[in-house]
Amino acid sequence: MAASNPTSSPTSAITSFLHSQAPPSALTHPAPYHHLALQVLHNLRHQHDWTNLHIHTYSTLSKPPTNQPGAPPDPPPLLPRPLVSGLPPNRIYVHPDEQVEMLRAGLREQDVRVEREWVLPTHLREKWSLRKFADVFDAVAEEPPEGDWAEEQGESGLVGKATDGAGNRKGHTGSGLDPSREGSGRRGGKRVLLATLSDDSTVVYYIVHEGLVKPRQN
Repeated sequence: MAASNPTSSPTSAITSFLHSQAPPSALTHPAPYHHLALQVLHNLRHQHDWTNLHIHTYSTLSKPPTNQPGAPPDPPPLLPRPLVSGLPPNRIYVHPDEQVEMLRAGLREQDVRVEREWVLPTHLREKWSLRKFADVFDAVAEEPPEGDWAEEQGESGLVGKATDGAGNRKGHTGSGLDPSREGSGRRGGKRVLLATLSDDSTVVYYIVHEGLVKPRQN
């Protein structure tokens, strides 16, 4: 009797996605960090409906030039690890002062303009310290750059710019609540969404702020 060929099990969606995303020509970070960022990006896109997702490997903050006159400019400093940025479907954090303004204006959280967020991919088995978090915060601005910045720096913009039906960019519509604060930075300072991946591919998210933050009102 001829032996039957075993049927191979179907490839999971996340495995197919990882195989379809070629790493950068020159990896700036160890491959496991790159794959971790891809897994978190996939989870945000397909499980939480985030849009305009990008992976960043270089710091968004400039550093003083150290090159000699006439020499090519210094490359931007690397991030401690690849970070993800994107637009959530709804605001993930509302500052207590904004809560008061929303109550006065009769607005819901869905009516408030969405903000682009940093996402820090981590694994459950990792051990994090305040020093490691400080290194991440020191390397990023309050708000992530738009996709054009990532593309100009040679990073992988894995999802195109998202627009609504009128052609407006998502995350730039809705109420800003206080027009006098336009251009003055987000309230509460820097924050990242800590994405913790477990061995069963479950991802849990926590909001992490830099320093002390005014508590929210319930």
